Amino acid sequence: MRRLLSRPIIAICLLGIVAAVLGWTWHSRNGHSLTLTTATVKHGDLVTTISATGTLEPIEVVDVGAQVAGLIKAFGKDKNGNTVDYGSTVEEGTVLANIDDSVYAADLALARAQVEQDKAGELSAAAGLQQMKAKLTQTEAEWNRAQELSRSKLLATADFDTYKANFEIARANVSAGDAAVAQAQAATVQAQALLEKAQRNLDFCVIKSPVKGVIIDRRVNIGQTVVASLNAPSLFLIAKDLMKMQIWVAVNEADVGRVVVGTPVTFTCDTFPGKQFTGTVGKVRLNATMTQNVVMYTVEVNTENPGNILLPYLTANVRFVVHGETNALLVPNAALRWSPSSLAQISPDARSWKAADERAAIVWLKEGDFVKPLSVKAGATDGANTVLITDALHDGEEVVTGESVETAESGTKNPFIPQFRKR
Repeated sequence: MRRLLSRPIIAICLLGIVAAVLGWTWHSRNGHSLTLTTATVKHGDLVTTISATGTLEPIEVVDVGAQVAGLIKAFGKDKNGNTVDYGSTVEEGTVLANIDDSVYAADLALARAQVEQDKAGELSAAAGLQQMKAKLTQTEAEWNRAQELSRSKLLATADFDTYKANFEIARANVSAGDAAVAQAQAATVQAQALLEKAQRNLDFCVIKSPVKGVIIDRRVNIGQTVVASLNAPSLFLIAKDLMKMQIWVAVNEADVGRVVVGTPVTFTCDTFPGKQFTGTVGKVRLNATMTQNVVMYTVEVNTENPGNILLPYLTANVRFVVHGETNALLVPNAALRWSPSSLAQISPDARSWKAADERAAIVWLKEGDFVKPLSVKAGATDGANTVLITDALHDGEEVVTGESVETAESGTKNPFIPQFRKR
């Protein structure tokens, strides 16, 4: 039953193919013809790039904070004598701001007084020790005489015990005096440490630049109170060197495999129309981010910034040059996409042609009123042209890139635009 049904279907398909061929032939004979558009094969240079968007970042940024709490009283002066502000150039050690130091100055005075008091206590303990040592010497001599008199039976037992007790007490007092001296010395060391701490807190009231650079952000104003807690409040953001910068580029996971360290890069910024900058890939970070199921990797691009033209945080339109061909045989991509719309367009001797490799690309060459196929190997592409690796094509030869309908009445027309019959 299935065989009986399939025979009519095959017959209908064959009739349809024959009708299409006859219709195309009739169409051509009645003033309608297909005009093939061609392009010339030529040698040239081709560059394969990956496009992405990134942000210009300073290579090294120092966040200057405050270690003490207080009121911002004044700002310092930059190297030109102007008040520190956005864009100020500062040297290492330049005063950036001053915090109200009245509380810390009072703490320093108290710490100094405590040091002096503890030093006096140390002297007093040392003097007391000297007295105890003198008393020990006296009681030791009396105890020695008591021992001589006791052997001669010239000293009462009660007096003998008294001299002995006085000697033991004096010796114990000397030991206690040594401990008092050590305690006084330790108190002095502690007071000295508190003095140094108070001095450091007072010094922290003067905010100085730790590096030479340019202030790209000032986050406080005069009269503002900063509070130092577990995290130091940020007062200034300093870029250490703007002569060298980085671009942090977000690259799609489909392209990041072709980006390696050292890959040359060209980029533009909208604020400098018509100007192109160069750089190289310095690092491909491994900490990817995912946004709406799209995985992106951050690539660091190093670039020079002579004259400080480039500004931090500009948007950069980046192109990674991942491949380049010099003096290669180029063909427009349209030639690889086009194929004949009917069998009648193909040269009769090529209608049974089959490519030796199914993965090979095919271009069509014009041969009189017909076209014939040519199997080629496609190489790199830049989106407009493709490198062909073949010995069968040479400079100046033409390949078909498309077709259009041409009539004697209306000239060439796009075959994809619907035609309406005039009444």
